[in-house]
Amino acid sequence: MTEEDLRPPRDRAPRPVHSESLRVPVWWWIALVAITAAAAALAAALGARWWMWLLIVVIPALMAWLFITVSREKIEVESDGQGGGTLYAGRARLPFDAISRTAVVPATAKQAAMGRQLDPEAFVVHRGYIPTMVIVVLDDPLDPTPYWLISTRDPEGLAAALPDNHYC
Repeated sequence: MTEEDLRPPRDRAPRPVHSESLRVPVWWWIALVAITAAAAALAAALGARWWMWLLIVVIPALMAWLFITVSREKIEVESDGQGGGTLYAGRARLPFDAISRTAVVPATAKQAAMGRQLDPEAFVVHRGYIPTMVIVVLDDPLDPTPYWLISTRDPEGLAAALPDNHYC
């Protein structure tokens, strides 16, 4: 061991341990391009008027804007390596000390979790095109939110990034 290894770390700033963007599936983009190309080919074959060409440009542009807007949602976990950290879901943040326990919600249980069992005070980041979720149960007497329910493509990775002594 060198002298450098024995010194305490100078920078205890939180470091990202999990990060993902909840992007729309690639096949949505492929379908948008295919439908737009088919509409343009049909319009050209039929000798469409100017307003039809306008629709062929405007509607796919609006759909692309929608795809990009929906895909901006991020899920991130930062840890300071000392047991502290923060979970970010979109614009919301949750410190580790407010987390009671976490559990993976498999695709088979998603409908129940988002249906009649959903607490109206829960914080939800849901994307219908992502089949799995993680539930983060809170232990904060000052917060009326009972739990967070978060869509994620990597539920095991997200659950592992959260405090590991609180799993369901």
